[in-house]
Amino acid sequence: MPTIRTSIRLTGIVAAALALIGTPLRADDSSAIEKEQLAILRSDAPTADKALACKHLAIYGSSEAVADLAKLLSNPQLASWARIALEAIPSPAADDALRKAAESLDGLLLVGTINSIGVRRDASAVDLLAPRLSDKDGEVASAAAVALGRIGNASAEKPLRQALSTTNGKVRSAVAEGCVLVAERLYADGKPAEAVDLYDLIRKSDVPKQRILEATRGAILARGQDGIPLLLEQFRARDPRLFQIALSTAREFPGGEVDQALAAELTRTTPDRAALIVVAMADRPATVVLPAVLQAATQGPKPVRLAAIAALARVGNVACLQQLLDVALESDAEIAKAARSTLADLPGDEVNSQIAALLPKAKGPTYLLLIELVGQRRIEAIADLLKALDHSDKSVRSAALIALGETVSLKQLNVLIAQAVSSKREDDAAIVMQALKSASIRMPEREECAIELTAAYERAATVTAKGSLLQILGAMGGTRALATVGAAGKGIDPQLQDISSRLLGEWMTADAAPVLLDLSKAPANQYRVRALRGYIRIARQFVLPEDQRLEMCQKAFDASHQVAERKLVLDVLRRYPSLGGLKLAIKAMQEPDLKDDATGATLFIAQKLGGKADVGELLAKAGLEKVKLEIVKAEYGLGTTQKDVTAVLKKSAGDLPVITLTSGSFNAAFGDPVPNAIKQLKVQYKINGKAGEATFPEDAVIVLPMPK
Repeated sequence: MPTIRTSIRLTGIVAAALALIGTPLRADDSSAIEKEQLAILRSDAPTADKALACKHLAIYGSSEAVADLAKLLSNPQLASWARIALEAIPSPAADDALRKAAESLDGLLLVGTINSIGVRRDASAVDLLAPRLSDKDGEVASAAAVALGRIGNASAEKPLRQALSTTNGKVRSAVAEGCVLVAERLYADGKPAEAVDLYDLIRKSDVPKQRILEATRGAILARGQDGIPLLLEQFRARDPRLFQIALSTAREFPGGEVDQALAAELTRTTPDRAALIVVAMADRPATVVLPAVLQAATQGPKPVRLAAIAALARVGNVACLQQLLDVALESDAEIAKAARSTLADLPGDEVNSQIAALLPKAKGPTYLLLIELVGQRRIEAIADLLKALDHSDKSVRSAALIALGETVSLKQLNVLIAQAVSSKREDDAAIVMQALKSASIRMPEREECAIELTAAYERAATVTAKGSLLQILGAMGGTRALATVGAAGKGIDPQLQDISSRLLGEWMTADAAPVLLDLSKAPANQYRVRALRGYIRIARQFVLPEDQRLEMCQKAFDASHQVAERKLVLDVLRRYPSLGGLKLAIKAMQEPDLKDDATGATLFIAQKLGGKADVGELLAKAGLEKVKLEIVKAEYGLGTTQKDVTAVLKKSAGDLPVITLTSGSFNAAFGDPVPNAIKQLKVQYKINGKAGEATFPEDAVIVLPMPK
């Protein structure tokens, strides 16, 4: 029988060690490891090393290790580690060692040793533990009580029964816990009558409520089917804790008789409790009384109805369909919403078949509801959905289109494409495209789907329809979609150029790069700058080989006609420092409008590359040799409010006239002395002994001019 407490396991640290083992070792390997660990215990090794050795002995230890471990049971720092090993070693010698130690220890060391005796369920320790139930140290007495409970034989039961009436406070609680453990053992050993007797004794004793709850649960389960009246008694108890124990115990109860009792209890209890009972009933799907749950879903107090409706999503079947359909059309919005949710999840293929069978003959609100369910459950009903597209009610047409978007296959996609290319009603156009997008995105045959959409794009009569189809292709991605979207950008229609460049600028694969580059060079495309920025985005954000990224940066430089785009390329070079990137940045220094930014990028990249070969030579050719940089004073702020950041800059200074902060944000690096205001950084410095001073706008690249 499952227990209400956590079962006894190896300690977490032992379990973690076991996880490191991997494959079993041969006996001679295990013995060798044991000898190594024992050698550590016998040495003057640090305490931490000895603790680790004990942990290993919990895995590799044998009776040979017991004597050395036993010596540590009186050591406050190592006793718990030694007990971990002794608890795991499969030898009677470990039991002997723990019992012997318990005779001489006291306080917490004794408590720990008694706990280990309990873990090992050492039946020979009963005579040692029983007198400890009256120990003046309450912790020792409590540990003895639980240990006797874990041993759980008749010899352990007797002193626990006696102590149940003679002890007080925490000790009595521990004695009751020990009695519960004994009762659980009796039940597990096929002695339910004896278990019931002990459980009932605990329930009638003056013990803490938690012990009574544990005993009540056990008393119900140990009685078998005769425990149902006691279970119902707890359902009717005023104490909410007893009601909760009834709920959890009902979930464990075997057989179907208890389900009938739960169904009857629904009509006798308060609505708030009935709602919880319904949930417990649904947690017993094999024996649940479905008619009772269905009745609770269709009538009665609202909290119970809501709980029952939700429960039917787990335990309902086709027999519940019609009543749930009726409930879903009720005026109470919360009830109707819950029913619709359950209808979407109601289990069983028979439910799908019945919905499809009801659809052709349905009318009014039921017709609309069934169409929605066809889409939500992805039921094959194409013919009926097509018929609904001619309905006079827009809500019906919209539901049918959405359902088609959730159900059509690639072979049936032309149904939606036909609607998209030549919709009979303009007010349906948006929902048609939404449905076509849903269908296209979920298609496993992406490329084949893109071919169908491309053909539709080419024959679409309006720019609006073409634009919508492009957006669907953009959401899908893939080779064919990319080609179609790229071709639209090269066309003459400005609206399609706009859509194409936006979609390509957000493309999620790097194969869009050459398409964007081509568009950035197309004279007729008025979105060339946007295309080039999309190209640079791919170079900046995607994982690419270094040579490909450098090639893209060079091509972006060549294609750009504005300083802003070239600065974006420099940012890419800074983000991915490389020797090739350094060369490109040095080359950009020759352009007057880029000189400062390119110099900053050059110095930044050089600093990141550190001592790589050729860096110094390249800097020398660019007129940027290494320098002796000294930060004299640095302030960050606005007006009279300035923060001294000298120490931060000194820490970031190197052997180049550039400062690279740990964070790209001045506020993050320095703190914000004047929130919500634009600040400046003022730096006084020396380069090769010559003094200089410079001021930088917030978050600017900190390149220190060479002093004259």
